[in-house]
Amino acid sequence: MPGPVAATVPGLLAAAAAVVLALAVHILVPVLPAMTLAVAFGLLAANIPGLSGWTAGRGRAGLDFAGKHLMRAGIVILGLKVSLGDVLGLGWESLLLITGVVLAAFAGTYGIGRLFRLPPHVSLLVATGFSICGASAIGAMAAVRRIRQADTVLPVALVTLCGTLAIGVLPLLIRPLGLSPEVFGAWAGASVHDVGQVVATAQTAGASALAVAVVVKLTRVILLAPITAAAGLHHRSTAGAGEGMKRPPIVPLFVLGFVAFAALRSTGWLSPAALDAAAVLQDIALGMALFGLGSAVRVGQLLHTGTRALLAALASWLLIAALGLGAAFLMIR
Repeated sequence: MPGPVAATVPGLLAAAAAVVLALAVHILVPVLPAMTLAVAFGLLAANIPGLSGWTAGRGRAGLDFAGKHLMRAGIVILGLKVSLGDVLGLGWESLLLITGVVLAAFAGTYGIGRLFRLPPHVSLLVATGFSICGASAIGAMAAVRRIRQADTVLPVALVTLCGTLAIGVLPLLIRPLGLSPEVFGAWAGASVHDVGQVVATAQTAGASALAVAVVVKLTRVILLAPITAAAGLHHRSTAGAGEGMKRPPIVPLFVLGFVAFAALRSTGWLSPAALDAAAVLQDIALGMALFGLGSAVRVGQLLHTGTRALLAALASWLLIAALGLGAAFLMIR
């Protein structure tokens, strides 16, 4: 009988191999984000006869470890992508606009989820992932609100699906809407979910679009800390009221790590080589986490239980795309 550490090895090795494959495919086909591929490979592993039994059995301990702990590690390292100087360079009007888009998208997506009769915790996770930064934000909010890892699987699948949809659809609208590269970049940064999906979407319009998109997106990423802190404060005020019960922390340590790493990046002390190495490490950690989460999704169950969730996600995607486009026109004049 293997010990708890040894039991995680098979799943972790499989997740690492899947990330290597995802990164290789991304290099060959840059329009396909590695993180999206990692989720897709996890879905395949969970639903192909032969592999599905392994992911539910011998590989499960390591895959669950990746989905929880490597997700948190990836969120911490994500802070090294955020330069406060670049964000402040947008100007206060743009910062207010982006903040407004995030808050409106969060509230609107939560409302849409409840309108489609999704459970409150699912609506909360979908709203967080869609409005801030995809699967990373879902993992952070789940930790703050003490939501089970199993309950993050559907929101992660939805945010991956809709982010992938954006990669294919948004570039087709550049000409019909008469968008300049800068406006399109701002739109992608303000409305596409995951950082990798933003890059894949914006790069179709050139370097100037990509530059704007990344800064706008990372401004949304910064809001991960205050929004999860607010959620943690609310949860703390309503949980642990019973005698002897330990109240959850307002902000988990890994979110504080994210803030600390963002502050470190903003000092300018880190060399480009160190930042590049950190970016690779983050891709590996998040990719393994997303493979682990994807490997828990059974397509049959998803189709049976996720129809309302899919419709809610598509409605939310349209809402965020509209909000982001309006903000992009106001930011880039």
